[in-house]
Amino acid sequence: MYRLAIEKLCKWKTSKRRKPLIIEGARQVGKTWLMKEFGAKSYANTVYINFDSNSTMAELFASDLNTERLLMGLELYTGRQITPDDTLLIFDEVQEVPKALASLKYFCENAPQYHIICAGSLLGLALHEGTSFPVGKVDFLKLYPLSFEEFLMATGNERFAELLGKRDYQMITSFKQTYIDLLKQYYFLGGMPEVVQSFVDEKDFNEARNIQKRILAAYEQDFSKHAPNEIVPKIRMLWNSIPSQLAKENKKFVYGLVREGGRAKDYETALMWLSDCGLVHKISRVNAAGIPLKAYEDLKAFKLFIVDVGLLGCMTGLGQRILLDGNDLFMEFKGALTEQYVCQQLKTLDDLGIYYYTNERGSCEIDFIIDTGEQIVPLEVKAEVNLRAKSLCTYKDKYRPEISIRTSMADYKEEEWLVNLPLYAVDMLKYIIADNTRK
Repeated sequence: MYRLAIEKLCKWKTSKRRKPLIIEGARQVGKTWLMKEFGAKSYANTVYINFDSNSTMAELFASDLNTERLLMGLELYTGRQITPDDTLLIFDEVQEVPKALASLKYFCENAPQYHIICAGSLLGLALHEGTSFPVGKVDFLKLYPLSFEEFLMATGNERFAELLGKRDYQMITSFKQTYIDLLKQYYFLGGMPEVVQSFVDEKDFNEARNIQKRILAAYEQDFSKHAPNEIVPKIRMLWNSIPSQLAKENKKFVYGLVREGGRAKDYETALMWLSDCGLVHKISRVNAAGIPLKAYEDLKAFKLFIVDVGLLGCMTGLGQRILLDGNDLFMEFKGALTEQYVCQQLKTLDDLGIYYYTNERGSCEIDFIIDTGEQIVPLEVKAEVNLRAKSLCTYKDKYRPEISIRTSMADYKEEEWLVNLPLYAVDMLKYIIADNTRK
């Protein structure tokens, strides 16, 4: 399996301003595999330490955090020499020993020549609960489930991924049915590495679904194990309401659908917990289209997506035949899966602010609106080949964007003010934006 994040790690390795790196991401998105794979490919030696239930490491980091002393202790524990230039030092499940996180400050200041990468389950919680390490002394990398491009590579369709990268849309259109069939598979399987690897090995959709159920069960166990007791029921109720929220035509999150009479103040902590874990993506509304979009953010109105499209389908019990063969009865939920898919792909693109737009009357809604730092790009999502663009037209007339994008199952087409981008090519958005910026 190949992860595009490897390329980011290679840049981190050679950076003159390299600091210890923390990889953030939901449980089971492949953080441990990524660190070990990077170490095996890019270093002569990899020293891997798992801090989970590790009393020796807890004791080592319990007293002073002198880096020479810590390195000696790590060498004694692993029986391996840790050299600055050719050893990757991996701290896994590092949140279990908070002082190990605190030690990153001293490695940054006093031993910057060492290459250190950290990760852990629910690490986002530890970071946001005030764990003692100073901002500015570490680098961060967010890891998500496999994107559709990575899914193509993992399933033996590297040439199709390569073709998308070349943006030869005439050739891409010639093979559109292959892309559509693979996209339907991705809707069902999603991008959780264990699910994809199982399907690559066994070609069994049922086994893939069983693994998805196990992952969801593990998340539920995390709620009970790691969240404060008083908010566990609220986390569960909020989490389980997401599929029905997305099935609505207006996908704005409504607390009253979590529980009758539910209000924001009842669930704010639960929502923050899920967000810190990396299990949900909160996409806020904006009511205007200026730079920066964050200045126009409406904190009370948002959509909530989960970490992976395959897990969303599993939560709803959506069967493989219905999804892969197509069924009009599920047209509305297919729209929810499509928006979930697009959100998931956008999240893998660096340096984008992602929001959605509605005007004050609610007569115009743009599914996603993207802030690149230099321009605002509206993106409308269609589950099928529907090419009506009433909201985009209304938005265009008011804000005059440099470029507007509609993504659907229709072929690539570039019009005077609008680019129609096939859903299977959403990742190419980064190139379209870059080209438009250079004009």
